[in-house]
Amino acid sequence: MENPIVLVYTVNNFTTDGTVRTGNDASGQRVMMLNLDRSSGPAGFNSKEQFLYGEFSIEMKLIPGNSAGTVSCFYLSSGTDDWRDEIDMEFMGNSTGQPVVLNTNVWANGDGKKEHQFDLWFDPSADYHTYTIIWNPTNILFKVDNVFIRSFKRYADLAYPSSKPMTLHATLWDGSYWATEKGRVPIDWNSAPFVVSYRSFYANACVAGGACHAGRDGWMSRRLDAAEWGTVRWAERNYMRYNYCTDAWRFPNGLPAECSRK
Repeated sequence: MENPIVLVYTVNNFTTDGTVRTGNDASGQRVMMLNLDRSSGPAGFNSKEQFLYGEFSIEMKLIPGNSAGTVSCFYLSSGTDDWRDEIDMEFMGNSTGQPVVLNTNVWANGDGKKEHQFDLWFDPSADYHTYTIIWNPTNILFKVDNVFIRSFKRYADLAYPSSKPMTLHATLWDGSYWATEKGRVPIDWNSAPFVVSYRSFYANACVAGGACHAGRDGWMSRRLDAAEWGTVRWAERNYMRYNYCTDAWRFPNGLPAECSRK
């Protein structure tokens, strides 16, 4: 890996799929807008670089009104094979007036099923909010605006994303089979087109290609302090909808090993 670099992205740093438009918002900032309707299919943009560790953030304004069945994503992935690594922030749309659910997940060597889901405590379609993933050799941290909501810790004897460079992705797609009330509420195409807006992507990260000497960059050794653990507990207590470590029905042979560790 190379030395860590700071990247403030423009449209030229990405490849695109589906219907992706660019423009300026009311403040003059450059915005990338993903559009989904029945005929267009999924949309997304993908970084041209691959990364191994870093801090990644983006501002998103989600779909207003009835977004049931849609999934808007900000995530890192090493590919689409059965052994991929992946770090997900997935926003599962909902019916008008119901909270949007944020699904966080970690995949290592093709093993996922490590979801923590939270009802967002604000209207994510009313304005832009900042969503952040910090990925380093010992922790993966998830943050909404200035609030840490999850820490996923590395254990020496368990799979962890540590060797496969990952590409940054932002996508919008039809997740009717899964997203809203476990697939009971599909997309209402009469509400289309669905639009998610992204701006201000930032990465302080190691780009694939050589040795990565992170020096004093805070993300490489970042872990939560006591106050930040307090925000995680606050989010879990007040807004957590699902925790895989409490789902014994899903794991009849026993919960994953990390669930019993501190």
